[in-house]
Order: sequence, then C-alpha cells, then structure tokens
Amino acid sequence: MEQFQIETAQNISIDQNTAHLGDRILAFIIDTLIIVIYYVLMVWLLLAMDVEANDQWAIYMLLGLPAFLYYFVMETFMDGKTIGKNFMQIRVVKLDGTKPNFSSFFVRWILRIIDISLSSGGLAILTILIRGKGQRIGDIAAGTTVISEKKRVFLKDTLFRELPADYKPKFPQVIIFKDAEMQTIKNVYDNAKRNGNHTVIITLADRIKKVTEISTDFTPMEFIDIVIKDYSFYTQQM
Repeated sequence: MEQFQIETAQNISIDQNTAHLGDRILAFIIDTLIIVIYYVLMVWLLLAMDVEANDQWAIYMLLGLPAFLYYFVMETFMDGKTIGKNFMQIRVVKLDGTKPNFSSFFVRWILRIIDISLSSGGLAILTILIRGKGQRIGDIAAGTTVISEKKRVFLKDTLFRELPADYKPKFPQVIIFKDAEMQTIKNVYDNAKRNGNHTVIITLADRIKKVTEISTDFTPMEFIDIVIKDYSFYTQQM
C-alpha cells in the first residue's frame, strides 16, 4: 500500500493510503457479479413476460441502463463508492483532498472503456503499477485516485509515542488533559489525517488552543502533533 501526500487549500499536508491493487480487483469482481446477476434477472424477466421479438431490444436497452450506468451512478451518489468498494473499504477521492464532482466521476466512468472494457482491465492494472498514486487512466484524466479507509493499527497509534532522549517539550499546559481526553484528541486527529478532513484538524487545533490558552504560529497539524508528543513526554516523567 503506497502513500501520497495532498496539500489542502489551507496549506495542510495530509498523507493518504492508496487502495491496494488486490482490494480494487476484489471490489471490481464484487461489482461485476452484481451486474451479471442483474442481467440474468433481466433476461429471465423478459422471457417470463413473453415480450414480442420486435419490442425485446427496446425493453432490453431500457432495463440495461442501470447496469450500464452502475459505476457512474454509484460513485456519484455513494461518496465515491460502489457496493464492491464499500465492502472493501476503498473510496474515490480527488488528489487535492476534495470530494470529486459530477464531471470527475463522469470522466472516470467514460474512460473505463479504455482502461477496463477494451483491455479486460490489463491497461488499468499496468497504469496503476507504473504511475503510482493508485491511478488508472480514468483517474489521471479526472485528477482522482482510490484510497483505503481501512484502519491500520501500529505502535504509533497508541497514546504514548517514542521520543528522542533530548526531546524538549514546548507546551507544559497540555498536562491539564486526562489520558482519556488526550486519547480522544489523538483518535480524532489521526482519523482526520487519514480521511483528509483538514477542517476537523483546524477545528481541533483551535479547540485545544482555547482550552490550554496556548498561542502559537505552528500550523494546526504541527501544533496537534507537538501537543500529543508533549503530553507523552510529561506523563512518562510521572
């Protein structure tokens, strides 16, 4: 799983985890199965209705629209997800951290013809592997990528952080927080970074400054990171 960094309009850098290629393939298989099942049911319905031959094609085209528009409609109205993507916990996002708009989803969908349909997915896989940032041709054209929303737990995700021996804290005011409060701060901060919610990071930083009465020129991300480290430092000294 690769990482890429986005720069928001507030000049906040946020790391995102691109979706693993295997997760994208599994999501594609799930979505394909859904579409195939839909087509089978549609054909069964047409046969059961005993529609005249002259009308079959018109009805087939009409009933086939949901399957044809599946990816475009699903990603547009499910916040960048299809049923398969939702199951695999992956989502389409813009490279700048904003939510893709209608045109972005349309470009991704229309270029599936080149990426996936004509090459049986081979071109999409090749582009993702070579390009980096989890982008197939449709993503490159739309300025999007697919990220993973799976929660990965590492040692660094615990409340306390390993600090260098010469670490010097900057904000002694952080000791007013309790362990549970600092854990909440860290969880909110980590989730906001993971999901690219820079507005949450700014709001959280402002809230901490208000409670601690700290005044600083550090960026919101730098400030919260230092607060967590300082709290870890002081509590380890107790």
